[in-house]
Order: sequence, then C-alpha cells, then structure tokens
Amino acid sequence: MAEIATIARPYAEALFQASGANAAQAAVWLDELAAVASNEQLRQFADSPKSTPAQVLEVITGTLKTSLPEMALNFLRTVIDNGRLSALPEIASQFRALKNAQQGAFDAVVYSAFEMDSAALADLSGVLETRFGRKLNLQVELQPDLIGGVRVVVGDEVLDTSVKARLEQMKIALTA
Repeated sequence: MAEIATIARPYAEALFQASGANAAQAAVWLDELAAVASNEQLRQFADSPKSTPAQVLEVITGTLKTSLPEMALNFLRTVIDNGRLSALPEIASQFRALKNAQQGAFDAVVYSAFEMDSAALADLSGVLETRFGRKLNLQVELQPDLIGGVRVVVGDEVLDTSVKARLEQMKIALTA
C-alpha cells in the first residue's frame, strides 16, 4: 500500500488550489475535520462494510461544532467516497505546509510549563521570529514536567530553555 503522505499529497494540493484566497478559512475547517477523523472508533465505523458513505458523512458533520461550507462538504464527500478518511490528518498537515510556504511562515510548537497570557505570547513570538529569522505561527502546549521556561520546536530545529533541560545539562557536566 502507498505511504499515507503519498496518498494525501494530491488531496492537499487540489484543496489548496481550489481554496485560493480562502486558504486560511479552509485550514480552520480542515484542521477540525482532521481532529475528528483521527478518532479510531470513527475510522472503524467508516471502514465497516455495513456503513455507507452518506452515514459516515452524517456522523462526521454531526460531531462538528460548526456547520461546514459547501466546499468543505464536497471535499469531505470526496475523501469518504475514495476511502481516504484515515489520510485526513496528513492531508491537513500538508495543506498547512502549503499555506505556510505561500505566506512565508512556519508552524512552531511552544511547550511551556505554565499557561501563557497573550502579552507574554506576543513578546515570545517577536523574540522567536528574530531568533529563527522567519514568521512563525505559534501553538502553545502545556508540559508541566519542564518545571519552568519553554521548549520551542520549529520544523527540525529545537530551542530548549527549560529548567528541565538545564538540570539535564548540569547532570551531564557533573557526571563527566
């Protein structure tokens, strides 16, 4: 069977071309669909020979918080009809990469030991954009085991200024 990234690429590229100037809106509903499609029970239901594509579509649209635009419904129908529901998270990931490349931005995950208010996040965003030399789309995730500080992942680059990392460095220095 083909690798999931290979399967997802044509869907992501076609959706990106079709969405045009509305790529930001498409990214929002696509991420929501990807989150729903990552549910194992839903995928089992969709893969069952007893369930029809219309039933799968109805279940997915019923679980969403908002109603989907016509373009999203058509895209979802195509994905379900072709049996590619399991590829939806990867489609969303590749779509986001295409959108970011067009905007010259990159996704960054900020792992923090504590909640960050919007002012602190804006300050951190400015510092990180200067440090990495590119526009960043920040997503914050709590990770209490960091003790303090932040750990930032941008693509394959990692900037770890957490207390946990410093303690690990001290441990290595003391045992060497």
